[in-house]
Amino acid sequence: MPCKTILASSVSAKFRREIKADIDNRKIRPKLVGFLANEDPAAKKYAEWTAKTCAETGVEFELRKVDKQELEDKVDEANTDPSVHGIMVYYPVFGNKQDDYIQNCVRYLKDVEGLCHKFVYNVYHNIRYMDDSQSMKCIIPCTPLACVKILEYIGVYNTVLQYGNRLYGRTITVINRSEIVGRPLAAMLANDGAKVYSVDITGVQLFTRGTGIHQKEHEVKDIKDTMEQVVAQSDVVITGVPTPKFKLPTHLLKDGVIAMNFSSFANFEDDIKTRASIFVPSVGKVTVAMLERNLLRLYDYQHEHIEKTVT
Repeated sequence: MPCKTILASSVSAKFRREIKADIDNRKIRPKLVGFLANEDPAAKKYAEWTAKTCAETGVEFELRKVDKQELEDKVDEANTDPSVHGIMVYYPVFGNKQDDYIQNCVRYLKDVEGLCHKFVYNVYHNIRYMDDSQSMKCIIPCTPLACVKILEYIGVYNTVLQYGNRLYGRTITVINRSEIVGRPLAAMLANDGAKVYSVDITGVQLFTRGTGIHQKEHEVKDIKDTMEQVVAQSDVVITGVPTPKFKLPTHLLKDGVIAMNFSSFANFEDDIKTRASIFVPSVGKVTVAMLERNLLRLYDYQHEHIEKTVT
């Protein structure tokens, strides 16, 4: 069978080595605090992965289990604690707009998940730096960033093209339009030059920088095409449907497609390898590596901010 399976552990290994070496060489101890305020099995599994990876790379990780009604106050305490360099919350907590509010309670200089308004705005508007001197790269949401790093690893990004345009000519479908992963991922891929079909239960949207990718940032259009139609056109199909009931029929896929799943459930059928050239069954370990990568970046930003304030 010609299909190649790419495991998240293989992709994350390089990043984990770099993170560990950086921490060891600089003799630093960045601290990440995770807040668990739900009983969701996927959130608990993510917390376990985070703790294990942090222990291996030298990051200090503290999981704080709190009642959801106390979560905002506990996040505020961590915001003002100088010993805490990164904060994350395991979602969903309330399962509604209140989760959006909690995301914006995390101080942006400690937002390792990249979910606060400032960072999300930058993703959608293709702003890649936090300052005019371009010395502070933006923090990118972890799972979308993990998907991008995997696509780079397997060669979907064309390094012959200019940085920022390396997905030009690629057609990608993302089946999930959540504000946590699906929508920012579609925006990032479109900002890098791809034609992106974003699919959810309400229909299909097209994310693109226009013909010849002449626009600085992507635009979004509602289109009448169905999921079945856009999947058949796509070089890459990325799924993230959070239910075991959803299975994308293999016969819909283009022959030689690259198939990636970021859901905690298997969204592709068991025979996916009969149609795909590359299959990525999960991205979790890369997500955790991106979390630590963001943490190191924020650690430096916080210390630079303190130094500027003191001087």
